[in-house]
Amino acid sequence: MSRQALEYPNLLLWGRWDISGVKVEDPGLQTVLSLKPMLVPHSGGRHEHRRFGKTKVNVVERLVNQMTHFGKKYAKNTGRMGGKKQKAMNVVKTAFAIVELKTGQNPVQQLVRAIENSSPNEDTTRLTYGGVVYHQSVDISPVRRVDLALRFISEGVRTASFGSQRTIEEVLADEIIQAAAGDANSYAVKKKNEQERVAMASR
Repeated sequence: MSRQALEYPNLLLWGRWDISGVKVEDPGLQTVLSLKPMLVPHSGGRHEHRRFGKTKVNVVERLVNQMTHFGKKYAKNTGRMGGKKQKAMNVVKTAFAIVELKTGQNPVQQLVRAIENSSPNEDTTRLTYGGVVYHQSVDISPVRRVDLALRFISEGVRTASFGSQRTIEEVLADEIIQAAAGDANSYAVKKKNEQERVAMASR
């Protein structure tokens, strides 16, 4: 038996979903989307002081970490969700159950599809020549592509659920389903398209 099999037996995420069969189709994201099997998406921040350590963190845990930034509408780290990781885990777990009920598919696979469809390939940077600022289109690294996709998804959930009668779990589930399908109604897909459109104009 291989060391991989001994180290990671048949672990199901929250005892329900198998991660081992999840595929990453985008070649640019295959090395930065971690799908390491685990029971609970919590690593205790052991990656924090290592360069590119977040590429080794399970993608579900990275979504949970983004959801802890819920808070007030225009504040990232304050309010009812600031730092409450257990509450954020329960939100993601319930949202995954809703995704599975609505689609009949593995919610982790749907999340990976959503990230692939929401990660922009281009951005703009500021260049200064003789006191005049120009915007220049640049390619985005795979690590930043994942960062932006997760940020767009969590921002969309924050915007749609704030002051709404819909629960955050329902909003997150719908956002994942729409982004996985590449639906233009998805906040994350809209943000990606908008960013790439601005970058294309700055080529």
